Amino acid sequence: MASSAHALAEATPASRDKYVDLLRVASLGTVVLGHWLMAAVSVRGDGRAEVGNLLAVEPRLQLLTWALQVMPVFFFVGGFSHALSYRSLRRKAGENGEDGKNGGAALYSVFLRARLQRLLRPTVVFIGVWGALALALQLAGREGGLLDVSLRLVAQPLWFIGIYLAMVAFTPPLLRLHDRYGWGAFGGLAAAAGLVDVLRFGFGVPYVEFLNFAFVWLAVHQLGFLRADGKLRRPYLLAGAGLAGAVLLVAYGPYPLSMVGMPGEKISNMAPPTFALLCHGLWLVGGVESLRGPAQRWLRRPRVWRAVVAANGVSMTAFLWHLTAMLGAYGALLALGVRLPEPATGVWWAQVPVRVVVAGAVTALLVTVFRRFEQPSAVVLGESGVSPAGARPAAALGVTLCLFGVLGLSMVGFGGLLEGRTAVLVAVRVTAPVAVAMTLAGWLLVERAGRGRSVAA
Repeated sequence: MASSAHALAEATPASRDKYVDLLRVASLGTVVLGHWLMAAVSVRGDGRAEVGNLLAVEPRLQLLTWALQVMPVFFFVGGFSHALSYRSLRRKAGENGEDGKNGGAALYSVFLRARLQRLLRPTVVFIGVWGALALALQLAGREGGLLDVSLRLVAQPLWFIGIYLAMVAFTPPLLRLHDRYGWGAFGGLAAAAGLVDVLRFGFGVPYVEFLNFAFVWLAVHQLGFLRADGKLRRPYLLAGAGLAGAVLLVAYGPYPLSMVGMPGEKISNMAPPTFALLCHGLWLVGGVESLRGPAQRWLRRPRVWRAVVAANGVSMTAFLWHLTAMLGAYGALLALGVRLPEPATGVWWAQVPVRVVVAGAVTALLVTVFRRFEQPSAVVLGESGVSPAGARPAAALGVTLCLFGVLGLSMVGFGGLLEGRTAVLVAVRVTAPVAVAMTLAGWLLVERAGRGRSVAA
C-alpha cells in the first residue's frame, strides 16, 4: 500500500488540485473522529449497555458542531470532482464521435459507474458482511445489550452514501444549469431550500421538509461547480454571510444550536436539513477556501502529499467500518469485565486518547481486510453491456434503487431481520431485507449499464 501510494504521489500531474484531495480526507477524518468522541457508552443499573450522545450529556459542547460538522465540505468537494469528471468524459466522447443522443445516454451510464465504483463496491461488501453477521447472530439467539445497539448504529452513516448517490445522479442536468446560469443555479436551489422552511415552519405544510434533502445538499454540491470554474474568488465573503445567516437563524428562528442531530429533539438541522444548515455549509466552504494558499504550500512537501494519497485510497473503507471498530472495542472491554466511567466525567475525558487510539487501530485492521474493494477498475467509453437507448434508464433506475436502499437501511439498521422490523423513510415503511435487495439490484444495474470496452476514460 505504501509503495502504491508513493508511486501515485510521484505520478501526480502538476495541474492536479491537491487541496481538494486534502479536503476530502480531512472532512471524512473529522466525521470519523467526531463519531468516536460523541459516543457516550455506559452501563445501566440492570447491566445493559447503551450508547448515548456526549452532546446531549454536555449541551454546551454543541457549539463545537459549527466547526466539526464538516459533511458540507465533503459534498462541496464532490461537486468539484464530479464537474471535472463529467466534462472529461464528455470531451472524450466528442473526440470519439459519441456525443449524439445515443452517445449521451451511454455517457451518463459510464459517468455513473465511474463515479460510483469506489462508493458502491465497498458499501455493498459492508452491507453483505453485516447482513450475514446479523442473520447468523439472530439464528443463534444472540441478542441484547450493546449488540442490539451495534446492529442499529453501524448502518446509520449510510445516509451519507444515499445523499452522495443523488448528487452523482443529478450532476449532468445540474451542471448544464450551472453552465448556463452560474451563480443563478446555486441561488435557485438556495431559494428553494428557504421556501421549504417557510412552508414548513410558517404554514405547517406536511412532508415538505423532506425536499430539503435535495435542495440543501445539492446547493452545497453546486458550490463545487463554481469552484471548478474559479468563481469562488472571495471566499471570506461567503464565509461571513453564511456564519451571519446561521447565527441569526438559530438566535431568532426555530432552529436548534447543534448542527448534527440530537436524540429526542423535535427539530433537527440535519434530518431533514434546514436552511440554517445550508448557511452553516456556506460558512464552512468559505472558511476552507480561505485557507487554500497556506494549505497548498504545505502540500508541496512530498511526505505530506504521499500521506494524503494513501489516505484517499482507503477513506471510504475507513468511513464505512469506523463505527464497527469503535463498538467492537467497547464490546471487548465489556466482555473483559472492564468498568466504563460515566460519560463526561473527569475519568471519561482522561480515557479519550486511549479510546481513540484503540478505535483507530481496529479501524486500520478492518481497512487492511476490506480496502481492496475500494480500488476502481478501468472505466471505458464505447460499446456497453446494454444498448445506448437502454443505458440511461437502466443507470437511472439503478442509482434510484441504491439511493432508497441505503437510506432505508440507514434508518432501520441490521436488527430484526427475521421479524420484519421497519422504519419510515419519508412516508414509506421499509424493512432491512427489502433495503438490502434494492441496494444490490441497483448496484448491479449501474455496473451493467456503465460497462464498456474501448477507449479508456
